[in-house]
Amino acid sequence: MAAEKPHMNLAVIGHIDHGKSTFVGRLMFETGAVPPHVIEKFKEEAKLKGKESFAFAWVMDSLKEERERGITIDIAHKRFDTDKYYFTVVDCPGHRDFVKNMITGASQADAAVLVVAAPDGVMAQTKEHIFLSKTLGINQLIVAINKMDAVNYSEDRYKEVIEEVSKILKMIGFKPDEIPFIPTSAFEGDNIAAASANTPWYKGPSILEALNNLKEPEKPTSLPLRIPVEDAYTISGIGTVPVGRVETGIMKKGDQVTFMPSNATGEVKSIEMHHEEIPQAVPGDNIGWSVRGIGKNDVRRGDVCGPTGDKAPTVADEFTGQIVVLQHPSAITVGYTPVFHSHTAQVACMFMSIDKKLDPKTGQPSEENPAFIKAGDAAIVTFKPMKPLVIEPAKEIPQLGRFAVRDMGMTIAAGVCLSVKKKE
Repeated sequence: MAAEKPHMNLAVIGHIDHGKSTFVGRLMFETGAVPPHVIEKFKEEAKLKGKESFAFAWVMDSLKEERERGITIDIAHKRFDTDKYYFTVVDCPGHRDFVKNMITGASQADAAVLVVAAPDGVMAQTKEHIFLSKTLGINQLIVAINKMDAVNYSEDRYKEVIEEVSKILKMIGFKPDEIPFIPTSAFEGDNIAAASANTPWYKGPSILEALNNLKEPEKPTSLPLRIPVEDAYTISGIGTVPVGRVETGIMKKGDQVTFMPSNATGEVKSIEMHHEEIPQAVPGDNIGWSVRGIGKNDVRRGDVCGPTGDKAPTVADEFTGQIVVLQHPSAITVGYTPVFHSHTAQVACMFMSIDKKLDPKTGQPSEENPAFIKAGDAAIVTFKPMKPLVIEPAKEIPQLGRFAVRDMGMTIAAGVCLSVKKKE
């Protein structure tokens, strides 16, 4: 079979009503991800309704409406292909969904498209989304200055919006001169798949070209080995077989590995992927592996397998994290102990101290040791796990540095680990 194109997770971010869903729809349409028969069906409906001119946005609205009515039209699971990559869109309809998807999905986005409407320019969520994407480790950005049709394709307005957006990008640590600013109309299709005659003054790439120009995410093979355990099976004749996805590093047959927090150590006897034995496993591989000397009580879901010695997975006595509170019915104070979801682990952790409140638009501290935090706040907090938990500083091993906080059947907060006080 043909080798699969490299995969990229793409977040589409920006203020509400700036055209994100039409933008995603237009991408799906231009890359052939919305099947022709779906388009045909809508063309016929448009005719019957006397809307002879086939309005693209109307198709998207109908899809949206059908989704809301619970009729599933599967837009290829929000997958689309360019010449170079296949993309999965981490859909970010609302602020909360965005953060939740970004942190809890397997899809840590590799890149983001920030959609800013030309008539409005920068709005509150524009700033917050830029700050959040930086916090969550996205470092490749494309800016679509959308709804250019609504400002008569004005180059002056385009330049003003670039100016506004660049200010914020700089403040948060992006380099505007490395970022394409593309004047688009998702509604009309300008500069999405090809250069538009409506913007003869624009000489840069189209959206699809800019997506092709993104750098392929490097497989984190040079980081220490980390494999969060999803499950462990006992197989007769083989023994205990943990299964999971390699997040970082490389595991080879014969390696000495340690499972944390149980601290069980042994030698890798065999590695299997898709029921075939393989000599080594790399990031992204979903594997089962057997380890000499590991009993069935030594390993369970939530454990992390890594090298033996000083690069072994870190078990936290306490850790400090930067969080965004997505929703909470009242206020969060010291002593609150919800469940933290990090990699495959689920462990209750106590809020030991609320160290700083942050301005969600800039990430700068706005208050030291606040008495409480509430929905919408960003903060730096120190936590204590109620039972042993492996977590790593996001700067060192980002794949094991993200977590979501759940309580009362909802995601309360999402965050990244800044530092860990090791359990001795």
